Amino acid sequence: MKLSVKSKFIELYNSEPLIIHAPGRINLIGEHTDYNNGYVMPAAIHMGVQFAFATSHHTHSLIYSLKYDQFYTLDLNAPDKVENPAWANYFLGIVHQLNAKGLRLENFNCVFDGDLPTGAGLSSSAAMECGFIFGLNEMFQLGLTQFDMIHMAQWAEHNYAGVKCGIMDQFSSMMGKDNHAFMLDCRSLEYEYLPLDLGNYTLLLCDTNVKHSLASSEYNTRRNECQQGVTIISKKFPEVKTLRDVTPVMLTACQQDMPPVIYNRCRFVVEENNRVVEASRDLKKGDLASFGKKMFAAHDGLSKLYEVSCAELDYLVQLATASADILGARMIGGGFGGCTLNLIHQNSVGTFLESARAAYRTKFGIEMSSYIVKPGKGVSVVID
Repeated sequence: MKLSVKSKFIELYNSEPLIIHAPGRINLIGEHTDYNNGYVMPAAIHMGVQFAFATSHHTHSLIYSLKYDQFYTLDLNAPDKVENPAWANYFLGIVHQLNAKGLRLENFNCVFDGDLPTGAGLSSSAAMECGFIFGLNEMFQLGLTQFDMIHMAQWAEHNYAGVKCGIMDQFSSMMGKDNHAFMLDCRSLEYEYLPLDLGNYTLLLCDTNVKHSLASSEYNTRRNECQQGVTIISKKFPEVKTLRDVTPVMLTACQQDMPPVIYNRCRFVVEENNRVVEASRDLKKGDLASFGKKMFAAHDGLSKLYEVSCAELDYLVQLATASADILGARMIGGGFGGCTLNLIHQNSVGTFLESARAAYRTKFGIEMSSYIVKPGKGVSVVID
């Protein structure tokens, strides 16, 4: 049986640790809108990353990854980026931020592990950043607010992990609430919790188990393409600062001024923002059928207009479309692999998975993984 982080910590350091759980997240709808200052609708999930912390009397801090069976010795005064191990950079970026704010840490020991599959689009990186900074804040009573920690975790992702993500992932991990999603305005950071009353339906992730090499480079390319669109539109409409400010009427007025690819990227984001607002109304009314239709529409836009899907993701959504027991499905995450999210009747999960796995294996020669996910709470101290 796999050791828990607490058991491993006690085995390594012979002391009782503080235990922190940091969740991953799903995004129900609103993909690639966050870095365009738009709307998203994420939910924290029960799967995540667990940390065990305690202070140390040594002259260095020691972090141990249970997953990789690997130690990293951390010098609090020199948290520079490293080539190896790559996972250390999530934590080094946080320590850099704490130092920059003049928040001095004592040396500590830490053990971490998680049950989030990497590369599945569930934001394991944000869970690592948020859990780590939350644990240090608790242990050393740094007085950071949740918003402070969210921004510092995002900074670490940008500058140490090298992914220019929006605010959604860190916000979701920090602010999640049991049995709720929330609509987040990525411009103002105003948010509203929405009841996720699924009745006889459940949230099923189907993992393609592929991660195409385009994922990182194309993510940053899409950001640049959106910015090109803003530059063109703002010449006609100076009030436009981001795609969040663009209406369908404005976009149509500028269509002739932009290359078709740039128009398609902008069109997807403008339409997706509207879908999130309408989907929030669906949840408030408990109209899962309408919500599911918007999930299918979102995937169609991600695949054809934003072009961040791939053959494996499109095929899994195609299988879902053919099932009367699935109300909606779409790719989630950055794209080019990872998971589809399916809103499926709970009695049909087994049957669908059996046929989908067989069909996927036949078409691609790859085994599909799957996870049932439940909406959970944000980063928290685990009490035994």
